[in-house]
Amino acid sequence: MRNLILGAALVAASAFGMTVQAADPVIAGKEYVELSNPVPVSQPGKIEVVELFWYGCPHCYSFEPTINPWVEKLPDDVNFKRIPAMFGGPWDAHGQMFLTLEAMGVEHKVHAAVFDAIQNQRKHLTKPEEMADFLATQGVDKDKFLATFNSFAIKGQVNQAKELAKQYNIKGVPSMVVNGKYTFDLGTAGGPNGVLNVADQLIAKERAAK
Repeated sequence: MRNLILGAALVAASAFGMTVQAADPVIAGKEYVELSNPVPVSQPGKIEVVELFWYGCPHCYSFEPTINPWVEKLPDDVNFKRIPAMFGGPWDAHGQMFLTLEAMGVEHKVHAAVFDAIQNQRKHLTKPEEMADFLATQGVDKDKFLATFNSFAIKGQVNQAKELAKQYNIKGVPSMVVNGKYTFDLGTAGGPNGVLNVADQLIAKERAAK
C-alpha cells in the first residue's frame, strides 16, 4: 500500500509541472493508454467516463474543483461514474463507505463533506462506527448506514470495484477511464486541465466511432 500511495503522489506531483496544449491531438502511449482487453461499460449505448479515486488522496481532493464543473456539463450521451480504488487498509474502508453512501442515494449530498473531513479535519473515518457518527452530523441515518455498510450487496460491490481496478490496470489515483478502453491520469495527461482535455478528445473519438 505504501508503494501505491507514494506512486500516486509522485505521478500527481510531477503532473503539475507539465502543460498540454488543448488543441493538440492526444496520442495513444503518450497522454493515454489503450487497454488490450476493453472492459464492458455499465450502461451500453452511452460513452462511459470513470474516475477512480480515494478519499485519502490529496491529489484527488485537489482535482474536485476542476472535474466537478466539467461533469455537470457533460452531454446526455455520456455516463460519468466514480469508482473507489481499493488497495487495502484505509483504501478499502473509504471505498466501502463510498459504495454504501451511493447505494443509499446520499453520496452526492455528503461527498464534499467526507473529503473535507479526511483531508482538512484529519478524521480517519476507517471504522464503521466512526463513519456513522460523522455521517449522522451530515443528516445520514446512522443505523441504516451501518446495516447497508455490512450488507451482502455492498460486499459484492466492493469485490466488483476491486476487479474493475485490476481490469483497468490502474496503479494510482486519480485515474480516468473512457468507455472501458482508454486510461490516463494526471501524469500522462499533463495535470488536471490536461485530464479533461484528454477525456474530451476520447469522448469525441468514441462518439465518432458509433
